[in-house]
Amino acid sequence: MPVKKRIKTNYPGVYYIETTAIGSNKPDKVYYIFYRKNGKQIEEKVGRQSIDDMTPARASNLRGNKIAGKELPNAEQRAQEILAKQRELDKWTISKLWDQYKLSKPDLKGIVTDQNRFELYILPNFGSKEPSELIALDIHRLRVKLLRKRAPATVKNILELLRRIINFGSKNNLCPGIDFIIEIPKPDNETTEDLTADQLSSLLEAIDNSPDITASSMMLTALNSGMRRGEMFKLKWRDVDFDRGFINLRDPKGKISQKIPLNSPTRKVFESMPRTSIYVFPSTKGKQRTDINKAVNEIKTAAGLPKDFRPLHGLRHVYASMLASSGQVDMYTLQKLLTHKSPQMTQRYAHLRDDALRKASDLAGDIITETIKKKKTVNIK
Repeated sequence: MPVKKRIKTNYPGVYYIETTAIGSNKPDKVYYIFYRKNGKQIEEKVGRQSIDDMTPARASNLRGNKIAGKELPNAEQRAQEILAKQRELDKWTISKLWDQYKLSKPDLKGIVTDQNRFELYILPNFGSKEPSELIALDIHRLRVKLLRKRAPATVKNILELLRRIINFGSKNNLCPGIDFIIEIPKPDNETTEDLTADQLSSLLEAIDNSPDITASSMMLTALNSGMRRGEMFKLKWRDVDFDRGFINLRDPKGKISQKIPLNSPTRKVFESMPRTSIYVFPSTKGKQRTDINKAVNEIKTAAGLPKDFRPLHGLRHVYASMLASSGQVDMYTLQKLLTHKSPQMTQRYAHLRDDALRKASDLAGDIITETIKKKKTVNIK
């Protein structure tokens, strides 16, 4: 291909070659500059007339900036851009850390929920940043923003996920961590759900009338054993020891396998159920169930229970409340029955036990008072 003729302009070190515009046959000009930098001759293309709106004056201005060091030569600019892109790829951003975190924990529980939290709240705000780029004010603003629309418990889970991701990067020496503490909201989780005697009677009647065997059986199991919904979903027939009278909870919320007594009411529920799967409460296809909200909420509605009452977890609270208020179960035993990891988790029911103790104390007072009355009667006679 023949070398095209260089045409000088009225500006020193600026020339152009004549060509045709890209995509058409219209005439065009490509401008070049020529200058010396650090004793080295440099020739650079600076742009087209048609695309870059380049003119001899603009080209001369660029030449002056490069001679003065205000702009880098093209080759150095490209090298800087390549280096910047490489640095960007090497950055351990929150988004990149999250991907690595998931790869390192393939059996992570609640991954679907965590992924949703990440995509909705963390990615838009911090996804492209490294932990070291975050400041306490960034987290504060997000926390305040979320608390306007989300429950404290939800905000707590979101910020705890962010903290987990940052700690993962720091502990594995992937990147520096943060030099401040992420303030986590402290939601009030002490609310316990309970039912009056009439409400419980209505619920038992609705359960008895329900055509959904699985839903009604799960509600009775939660009420009589205090089992969590997830534990019932995972429960297999092999985990129910009818001979020894125990239920084995494999991989429960506390992660360590536990066992709880198979009491008489729960035994009756299990014995009345058909065994169509390896799971005690299977899905319609015989696999592990993942949801039953619709069915249990229909029973709740039929019983006329409050809208905010949770059909399964609420019945776990009812089970615990009944035991605590009976005055016959100490808090340590209740902790074991509920498979709580720490006694602090069971303390929400302590006030119910106190009521039972007060009643017992009042009974003692009544007995003493009655004894005194009888003694006075005898003395009078």
